[in-house]
Amino acid sequence: MAYTNKQIVDALEEVIYFPKHDNIISLGMVDDIVVEGKKISFTLLFPQPNDKSAAIVEQACVDALLKNLGSDAQVRGNITIKAKKNNPLDRIKYIVAIASGKGGVGKSTVAANLAVSLSKTGAKVGLLDADIYGPSVPLMFGLVDAKPFSENKNGRDMIIPVEKYGMKILSIGFFVNPNQALLWRGPMASNALLQLINDTDWGDLDFLVLDLPPGTGDIHLTLVQEIPVTGVAIVSTPQEVALADAIKAFSMFNSEKIKVPVLGLIENMSYFTPAELPDNRYYIFGKEGGKRLAKESNVPLLGEIPLVQSICESGDIGMPVSLKETSNPESKAFEQLALNIIRRVKEVPVSRLK
Repeated sequence: MAYTNKQIVDALEEVIYFPKHDNIISLGMVDDIVVEGKKISFTLLFPQPNDKSAAIVEQACVDALLKNLGSDAQVRGNITIKAKKNNPLDRIKYIVAIASGKGGVGKSTVAANLAVSLSKTGAKVGLLDADIYGPSVPLMFGLVDAKPFSENKNGRDMIIPVEKYGMKILSIGFFVNPNQALLWRGPMASNALLQLINDTDWGDLDFLVLDLPPGTGDIHLTLVQEIPVTGVAIVSTPQEVALADAIKAFSMFNSEKIKVPVLGLIENMSYFTPAELPDNRYYIFGKEGGKRLAKESNVPLLGEIPLVQSICESGDIGMPVSLKETSNPESKAFEQLALNIIRRVKEVPVSRLK
């Protein structure tokens, strides 16, 4: 007597795909179930090729079917593993994450101005504000009241990013009350961000810049495991306390669980230059701390961004300083950073969804 599809589905509902914290049936990871007598075959669909969990999930499927249907079930060797098709991230050439070991080092300001500077090179750029507990991109781009809409594309509801200064921009801040704190635990925050990324119609992009939350934790782990990040750039200030936290960030991204290429270090607030003395540099937070750490960590120092009032003021009025001409010292610093990022992504191995 042949097994039924319902028996197969009921058994596979016991198999959990742990990165998503749900069973493979609910996640739509099972396709093309075929039953021929005792022979059972089907396809497992994973978010990306060479998924680290594939072998574990495949074995769990075999175990669940044999347990529920009996030892006569012929399933081993009949499971096909594929990557899900029509992933919107397939159309993005490079995904660059901007991270920091701690808050308060200007990570979001760097991410916003880097995105603008990349766009000024002629690249097609998207910016995702994934700083779920402190989204600041809406303010820095004058989009506090922006409300993205969705469109049905090929039977799937997709978020359409907001466009500003020639870039596609999306922030968790567009969907929450800016005056209320988000009381989300790690898995809830991670799943919300994954949905925001994967359910967005980014179109064809050369770069998607991810502004990650500060620190190191579950959200970072989930994002970089689920998304084909090309590389990450770590932001720090020259202060020893900030550099110590940057070392932790290096360690996290280099760990066996993540292994995301580190593009380099970005030193923010490197020096202070008064507007009336543009040739003078005052090293308020210490000198060359970023250069020293980059050398010790065997990564490039991608940029030294000055501590200048106009950078903060430009963000507060929704016009990042990188929009100014290259002759502007602050804009020039970010444009050099963008050129270094472009060079680096071509040097490291690129993990892509196919």
